[in-house]
Amino acid sequence: MNKKTVKDIDLKDKKVLVRCDFNVPMDENQNITDNTRIKAALPTIKYLLEQNCKVILCSHLGRPKGEVLPEFSLKPVAKELSRLLGKDVIMANDVVGEDAKQKAENIKNGEILLLENLRFHREETDNDPEFAKRLASFGEIFVNDAFGTAHRAHASTEGVTKYLPAVSGFLIEKELKFLGDAISNPERPFMAILGGRKVSDKIGVIESLLEKVDVLLIGGAMAYTFFKAMGYEVGNSICELDKLDLAKEIMQKAKEKNVKFMLPVDTKVGKEFDPNTESKIVKYTEIPDGWEGFDIGTETIKIYAEELKKAKTIIWNGPLGLSEFEQFAVGTNSIAKTLADLDVVKIIGGGDSAAAIEKAGLADKFTHISTGGGASLEFLEGKKLPGIEALQDK
Repeated sequence: MNKKTVKDIDLKDKKVLVRCDFNVPMDENQNITDNTRIKAALPTIKYLLEQNCKVILCSHLGRPKGEVLPEFSLKPVAKELSRLLGKDVIMANDVVGEDAKQKAENIKNGEILLLENLRFHREETDNDPEFAKRLASFGEIFVNDAFGTAHRAHASTEGVTKYLPAVSGFLIEKELKFLGDAISNPERPFMAILGGRKVSDKIGVIESLLEKVDVLLIGGAMAYTFFKAMGYEVGNSICELDKLDLAKEIMQKAKEKNVKFMLPVDTKVGKEFDPNTESKIVKYTEIPDGWEGFDIGTETIKIYAEELKKAKTIIWNGPLGLSEFEQFAVGTNSIAKTLADLDVVKIIGGGDSAAAIEKAGLADKFTHISTGGGASLEFLEGKKLPGIEALQDK
């Protein structure tokens, strides 16, 4: 992905519109509970300040669906950003309205303005050209640093590039480097761990990875669809009955491609969907009626850990169990700890697996943790991401 970055363009004294991903989790009192995404934007923002730019930031938060809802305001983000940068961030009260327009016009070199939530306008997700044009009018150069939304052709990711020279920030550059290298030129053995709920969500990724990896380790609820396809009962476990033929095809394809396709040998089942439910570990062939599989078992953890120790490159996407419940987070946490101790290229493909790594306090032990769940999945599938495609080539 040979795209221009902020280093390839003259930014001195320019007015720069930056698309960030400040879609951060907040509690009911608007307190930010995880500022990882805000911190990820700092290198690009600091670089622009060093170039004496006028910096205008924009982002979405949540899904207000075109309504102006105070609980989705970016004001808490402006406050947190001011704290992290040690300088005031000016907050606009709207996106392309009078307040934003006036503040964008009066911004001075070395100042930062944050526009209100882009998704207060339906035109953002509709990629409305008029809205994109108004947004673009605030800057002289556009920098996209929001990898998490790069797989969407929205006004602020793709639309504005029709009106401004567009380059990537450091975060997108880093994402493309690590994900791109892992996929196109991995050190082998190359292994992928895939978790999550459904086979159907990951079909494209599985098919793409079968062309590239040496070993594919499956966890999460999607394992039960494979068990069912092999003719075993799965109790009340999540299972996509309409995807059994697909599961068989995937296993067959792995065989043909000489990819070691690993499924759990045991599973931790629970009586009901409850953090304190009664649970036990059973063989994958012996899931009892009325019970539901919620995690990989101890034997699987051991086997997977041994296998992963042979790897040189590892990509992980999706938790291996119901990791939001403590007693079913054992598989995910154990494998995370195993990987943390390995001195190999380890990439976490965003989403819930990234959250689990952050929660376990192991983030600094990984080569790269992607900030975009959906975007990194589509990238791993080999799809073109509109927000990246629209940037200038080197």
